[in-house]
Amino acid sequence: MGVMPKWADVVLVPLISLIIAALLSALLILAIGESPVAALKLMIEGTLLRSSGWGYMLYYTTNFIFTGLAVSVAFHAAMGGLGVALVCLFIPWPHWSFAIIGASLGAAFFGMIWAGLPAYLQAKRGSHIVITTIMFNFIAAGVLNFFLVGALKPKGSMDPATANFPAATHLPTFEDMAGLLGFEKMFRAAPANVSFFLALVACVLVWFLIWRTPLGYEIRAMGKSEPAARYAGIGSVKIIMVAMMISGALSGMMAINTTQGESERLILNFTEGAGFIGIAVALMGRSHPLGVFLAALLFGFLYQGGAELALWTKIPRELIVVIQALVILFTGALTLMVRRPLERLFLSLRRGG
Repeated sequence: MGVMPKWADVVLVPLISLIIAALLSALLILAIGESPVAALKLMIEGTLLRSSGWGYMLYYTTNFIFTGLAVSVAFHAAMGGLGVALVCLFIPWPHWSFAIIGASLGAAFFGMIWAGLPAYLQAKRGSHIVITTIMFNFIAAGVLNFFLVGALKPKGSMDPATANFPAATHLPTFEDMAGLLGFEKMFRAAPANVSFFLALVACVLVWFLIWRTPLGYEIRAMGKSEPAARYAGIGSVKIIMVAMMISGALSGMMAINTTQGESERLILNFTEGAGFIGIAVALMGRSHPLGVFLAALLFGFLYQGGAELALWTKIPRELIVVIQALVILFTGALTLMVRRPLERLFLSLRRGG
């Protein structure tokens, strides 16, 4: 048993980190002459008290679930959008239900192959995985630009994007689904779509893989202590390759939401920065699928709430990004600043008891 109870590590540390980030954000809002209470009220009203706000929040949440899970398994890389575009543009799907399966497989395959390259460099050559994956992200962006201004751009178009996908590949949005149930006014124009449920399925599958299979045990053992795992006979090359390729498949599948579900074509910058947010989501969610889901919901709220602030207040967009960064900083990189005092507190309580 550790110094601190499990519930305190899972609930108390992220909660206190969030409160510190919220207090600092409130000071920043006060410094520019705005009311933090009014800002919070606007964020809640615009995100949680309107169905369209929920639609946008769940759209962002879908992205963060995929990237958070990807980071939880290993790290991130993104080439899935190209896989989705090729599958949707060049295969005549009869119905969206078939198209989402094909696009998921295409996105996962491209993400898996792309993530496998830095994984191989680390497993066989000892390259630093953080540096190589960042460099591979730049390469991926360059490859994507090459195709969007060349082979995949429609003739006569000046827009660096593919043609619109065929109507049969368009994913039903929450607005479409609510309309079928007789609630036509719900989720109006919100981009949330059926890929949200795909993200939930991914959470369950990752939980089963990591906590209920021998491969998951080997991945966790390698994450806890690589020398101990090697001593137990677990092959580090195999685990690094498999974990990174699963991570790449998950991050690639994020493109289903943004590319097939929202823009319905492949565009530049379709990842919307979700890869880096996924790191914070994984850290805050303690790399557990349930924690990743809850953390993704929080960041979905922050994204949509930030958009409401930018639209209805004089708070500049840059300050909203700073507020989001504060949440990432305190819930990710600075959790030790909260955990260590709590550990000392629980240790003193235990000695006193």
